[in-house]
Amino acid sequence: MKDIVNVRRFLKGVDEPVWVELLNAEYGEYASWWRGTTVEEMLEHEKNPSFDFEGRFVAELEGKPVGIIHAHVERSGGEKRGFIRDFCVLQAFRGSEVEERLLEAAVNEFKKHQIRLIRSWTGVKRIDRIRFLEKSEFKFAYRTIDMRISLADVLASIGEDTEVAIKPVKSEVDEDIVALNWLANECFKEDPLHHAETVEQTRRSLLNNPVLKWQEHFFAVLENKNVGYIGVGIDERYNVEHDMKTGFVSGIGVLPAYRRRGIGTRLLLRGLKALKTKGMTNATLDTEDTNPTRAITLYEKVGFQVLQEYVTYVKNIE
Repeated sequence: MKDIVNVRRFLKGVDEPVWVELLNAEYGEYASWWRGTTVEEMLEHEKNPSFDFEGRFVAELEGKPVGIIHAHVERSGGEKRGFIRDFCVLQAFRGSEVEERLLEAAVNEFKKHQIRLIRSWTGVKRIDRIRFLEKSEFKFAYRTIDMRISLADVLASIGEDTEVAIKPVKSEVDEDIVALNWLANECFKEDPLHHAETVEQTRRSLLNNPVLKWQEHFFAVLENKNVGYIGVGIDERYNVEHDMKTGFVSGIGVLPAYRRRGIGTRLLLRGLKALKTKGMTNATLDTEDTNPTRAITLYEKVGFQVLQEYVTYVKNIE
């Protein structure tokens, strides 16, 4: 098969339908969070200056697209990191040289950018992909855990800080955007998985988010200082496709000096209340088992339960 597998770069304005088809085929098979995407949504994403065209590859077999891979170069504070965001192969061609050729293209892309350590992820139930990664000398690194809660079962009076003030973030006010950006970066600067955002990226996420059409964010304020934040949102397309009324906790953080005081609990309860007010019956979020704040203990305390797990593998390509 190797002689007839062609791996080429993504062509803007041509390959969007191919990319969308393969994304939907892969993640619709096993990812609970997947809500399907459209060409129109992808074109909207392409308007973002940070959209990565260069790191995308398409595998063809006898002229037919059968797989894609996204070798994304993360840039944060001058540091570059490699992350295989999407690695999708039609089921009939898994375990074949299609996967090998796509991975080879991704590795070469990372080497071109002088990146040595790369990450790739998959569902914990995708045994075939896990075996492929291990065969390709990837090593297990950490788990990502999706969690869900029924908003009717949210617990209260569980140690939340009742003194801290909760203030809505005004997305139209530049001062609030800058403050939220600083908090989101500062709260997680010790987390090796955190990818720092620019103020412009935060602004775009608040004002032109193609997925979460409705969002609300809150600051936790103590002694006139913003010490934490939470963001929640609703993906209408997800709810239509899954026939659900689910909201998402898009981010939550508390400055290190103010943790273990119930501020995170207070923020989470406020965010869930906002989702319930919008008519949602469930809420979801995700976290990593390597999270240095052990956020999962907070989520479990409030009543979240594990929904699904994913695994990330790493490889040194020096």
